[in-house]
Amino acid sequence: MKPDREGVLQAIRENGGSMGYRDLASLFDIDRLRKKGFAAVLDRMVASGELVVLGGQRYSLADGEGTVTGKLAMHRDGYGFVTPDVGGSDIFVPARGLRGNLHGDIVEVAVVAQPGGKREGRVLKTIERGLKRIIGRYELLRGFGRVMSDDPRVSQEVIIPAKHAANAVNGQVVVAEITAYPLERKPAMGRIVEVLGWPDDPDVEVQTVIRKYELPNKFDKATLSEARSVGVIAEADLAGRTDLRGLTIVTIDGETARDFDDAVSVRREADGKVRLWVSIADVSHYVRPGSLLDREAYLRGTSVYFPDRCLPMLPETLSNGICSLNPQEDRLTLTAEMVFDKGGNRVDQAFYQSVIRSAARLTYTQVAEVLEEQKPETVKALAAVVDDLKLMEELARRLMELRRTRGSLDFDLPEPEIIIDITTGTTVSIARSTRNIAHRLIEEFMLAANEAVAGHLEQSGIPSLYRVHEPPVPEKIQAFSELAAGFGHHLVTEEGRVTGSELQRLLDGAIGKPEELMLNRVLLRSMKQARYAAENLGHFGLAAKTYTHFTSPIRRYPDLVVHRILKLKLAGNIAESTREELENTLPETGIHTSKRERVAMEAERELVELKRLQFMKQKVGEEFEGFIIGVTTSGFFVELNEFFVEGMVPVTGLKDDYYIHAEKQHALVGANTRRMFRIGDRVKVLVAAVSLEQRQIEFALLDHIPLQQTDAGWELDLPKPKRVAGKWPDARRGREGGRPTDKKAGKKTGNKKMAGNRKGRGKRR
Repeated sequence: MKPDREGVLQAIRENGGSMGYRDLASLFDIDRLRKKGFAAVLDRMVASGELVVLGGQRYSLADGEGTVTGKLAMHRDGYGFVTPDVGGSDIFVPARGLRGNLHGDIVEVAVVAQPGGKREGRVLKTIERGLKRIIGRYELLRGFGRVMSDDPRVSQEVIIPAKHAANAVNGQVVVAEITAYPLERKPAMGRIVEVLGWPDDPDVEVQTVIRKYELPNKFDKATLSEARSVGVIAEADLAGRTDLRGLTIVTIDGETARDFDDAVSVRREADGKVRLWVSIADVSHYVRPGSLLDREAYLRGTSVYFPDRCLPMLPETLSNGICSLNPQEDRLTLTAEMVFDKGGNRVDQAFYQSVIRSAARLTYTQVAEVLEEQKPETVKALAAVVDDLKLMEELARRLMELRRTRGSLDFDLPEPEIIIDITTGTTVSIARSTRNIAHRLIEEFMLAANEAVAGHLEQSGIPSLYRVHEPPVPEKIQAFSELAAGFGHHLVTEEGRVTGSELQRLLDGAIGKPEELMLNRVLLRSMKQARYAAENLGHFGLAAKTYTHFTSPIRRYPDLVVHRILKLKLAGNIAESTREELENTLPETGIHTSKRERVAMEAERELVELKRLQFMKQKVGEEFEGFIIGVTTSGFFVELNEFFVEGMVPVTGLKDDYYIHAEKQHALVGANTRRMFRIGDRVKVLVAAVSLEQRQIEFALLDHIPLQQTDAGWELDLPKPKRVAGKWPDARRGREGGRPTDKKAGKKTGNKKMAGNRKGRGKRR
């Protein structure tokens, strides 16, 4: 064989598909004079995608599993994962397998099978760049500047020539457009296109997130003009509508809500059944297909809610005006009228266009004060609707019980509530939002209306848009089952499949126990994301055979689409051309609106995280009490009692011993003292450091009160530390590091410093 392309391919094939450089050089008898030329042959084969470089200068055939195209998601530590366009599991790409890539790039990777069934990839070419701009702090250097992205997943710097600095001042937050992308040994180049301001300005935080996620935050003049032209309700608008203005109908929303798109009314019938009216703002009457308003609403897909503002899907002229079900004002609506028996079963239903007049704008707090606290002053103030509210509670509890019986999941996890000083815009507290009976009442009524409309449209055979939630993949359920079993909770599965009832049974068994919060969070992350689709795939989380979104057309485009389809059904037979148009457009509408929803969720989550970090940055050096909510090899996570904030106590901060992660016991255990840190343990911590760039809060341990004491006969399944080249292995990363206290030698721990932080999560049914 010759040391050329064909020879190298033949040699590697004959040696199991991969060979080290030394073996190749020895096989071809490469001496010092031919070394450079042979290396060039290998480099060309790697560049062309025929070979993939593995660790230790080992070359593998790239055709082991072929090539895959997909989107690259980077990790802050320099490696990434490619999600294949055609589906399937993600492909791990080590740092050495990248070619100057950035987070979000569309890439083609050569895939090579690894031991244990894993796959590893190497980027062959970048098909499309995912990032056009980055946002971060401007750092002025000698003769030029640079911008480091505030996104930890974007680790590369962008060099800014002095002539393209746009008068930015050192330390300001800027938007930089990338003019030349990084190569393997050359940084990215760019120019500043916008200076946002100083990082401690609360508005800069918001503007940073808006720019990062490319959120539309202004309406053009033409769209605003179209919104203003809507005017008021005319007599002609009432033609063909059912008049519900005689009903005692109310809205129930949060204290700060300004757009009210749903209103409810109840009545007990003579036979004991309960009749429920759910009336939703008829946004489709004003936002017609193909109009400027419709195009803008489709582009946005959803409203985005930040702690101090909303980026609405529709101009406020509509969302807070003619489409908002304000009290004592006539409003056009679409109504789902449903009748329920004493068991909560829906036994009758009707759907129609209507006109209502809300009798009162109630808040969740007011309703809870009537139903849960029986506050005399609130009961007196709402005397006209107290009986209706009690009947609503009765019906809601029936619906809730029936839904849980059929296998619906209820993740009753707290959400962060950012308390803002309206005069300064700064965060003054971060609380745990609580759901009372009023929240649950409205939620049950909206779920009932959504399910009824979905079933009605499916039964009619008309193409529609559904809210679908597919069952979790067996691998994730298996991993969750093993985790739960470590706490004594056993999940019954059948060939990797599980029912919602079984999952809820397990969660109910953890109520009040230290692991309750953690198990809820892990199970939620194990679920697939709900999405919009033209095909009805059911809703696993709600245990519903058919489900859609109908109740929020002011803030969700899919609801607006469903309103239009329901109106087509109410009008009679649907033309074949209309049916074909729906069949052609609904799949793409589902994909687009699902993407927009995910973008909105990520943006909302990131801003909340930034608010948390800025808030805690002012608390560095202060002490707080909390409890352990998670344990990893890197340390343990603590949630504070006073504020809804979590951070990490890194294992390097535990100086009294060498700590090992006992996976089966979900604990960090001292190798010598057997001191344990477990989920649920109470702790006192000091806020040691806050990194906005790394999105991390680091705590230092001050005091520890174990919740559970180790029994004398309890055996720990711990790996024994092994000395490597005179050092102890670092339990945090599996690397060489410092060593624990050596009592005989009197030497102290010398581990490197490292911290981490988990992010919060969002929930939308």
